[in-house]
Formats: sequence, structure tokens, C-alpha cells
Amino acid sequence: MNTKPLIYVIDDEAEICDLVCQELERYNFSAQAFTTGEQALLAIKKQLPSLCIIDLGLPDMDGLSLVKKLFDDKKIGVIILSGRNSLPDKVLGLELGADDYISKPFDPRELVARVKSIIRRIVVNESPITSLHTASFGDWTFEQSTLTLANNKGDSFMLSAAETEILMVLLNAPRQILSRERLLSEDATSFDRSIDVRMSRLRKKIEHDHKNPKIIKTVYGAGYIFTLEVTWQ
Repeated sequence: MNTKPLIYVIDDEAEICDLVCQELERYNFSAQAFTTGEQALLAIKKQLPSLCIIDLGLPDMDGLSLVKKLFDDKKIGVIILSGRNSLPDKVLGLELGADDYISKPFDPRELVARVKSIIRRIVVNESPITSLHTASFGDWTFEQSTLTLANNKGDSFMLSAAETEILMVLLNAPRQILSRERLLSEDATSFDRSIDVRMSRLRKKIEHDHKNPKIIKTVYGAGYIFTLEVTWQ
């Protein structure tokens, strides 16, 4: 049985696909390459990968549409690898559910490091949990085993691996000021806006008014604070 994490590389440049696949396989990943979004979607129906690396400039569809589809339909880690280096593309990619965004040209070793970080999150989140794993705060509960955030009004959201990592840090240190570096954890090399985008996504889900947050407050010059009491079951 193959226990190597499966990574799909989706890029219309065959040279990029070969380079990324070779580098991933050097570090004990199993990698498959696809040059169109449709090829990748057909493969995903047959075998679900742990993570997809997606170029935005695909010949048959916009890579951002593929990112959204994967986040809405499947629970797959996503890294965007693109020559589109504008801040709006980066922010939109993260808002649609991508876990990270790397611009071309890129260092293959950095890409592998980012892949490892996301895979570690996914493995932790999918591992059997023998201790307390359901957090309650205010009107909300978070089920760690399914990455599901739900409230008593019937609203329910599935969080991305990146959102889950930040929320777990907050839930395990309520009413403490946490620095941006602590929240980014292993992803401290991610571009500077990534923590703001992920925090914005969380606030849109749990805050009554995300522009005037009461649960996750910004402490200017210091970081963030989770204001509610948290109980675990």
C-alpha cells in the first residue's frame, strides 16, 4: 500500500510540471502532473489527492475557478503557483480557499517546504482524536475532526487547513494577545497579507459584523485576541 501523500501538479507548462514532480518525489511524495483543469478534475474523481498545486493560467479554465471548485466540493489542500503576481490575485486566491500562494519564478525547495507544512496540518486534522476535540464559544461550536464550524442558528461552514490552524491557535489561547508570528506558526515565510486574509475569512464566518469584530479583535501593534471563553468536550 502506497503511504506517500499524493500531490497533483496542474500547470500548462510541461517543464514546470516535471521540475515540481521531480522535486516532490525527492522528498517522498507521490506526484502526478496535468496540463489542463479538466484532466485534473477527472483524476480527482478517480483518486483524491492530499494536495493540488495549481497554476492560474490554465488553457481550459481560470485557475481561480478550479481553486473554488476544489474548496467547495472537496477537502483538498491547495497551493497556487502562478506568474500572476498581483496582490488582488493573491488575496482572491486565499479568499477562495487556497492554503498558500507562491509566485513564479520560485525556489523548488521553498515549494516543497510549503507542501510539507500543509500536509502536516491535514494529517493532524484527519488523525483520530482521543482527547477533547469539540470547542464551544458563544453561539458556536467547532468540530476539529471534521473541520466544521456551526452555530445554534443552523449556519455551518467547513474551514480550510489554513483557517483551521489559525482558529486552533486562538481557541487554545483565549483572552491572550497573540502575535502575527505565533498565528502564522510554520508559515511565517508566507507573504505578509496572508494572515490578514485568513483572519478576514474567519471573521466573516463567526462575527455578526466582520468589520467591527467582537470575537477576534485586533490589538494594534501587538496582534490579535480571542475574547470569548472556550470550553472543550
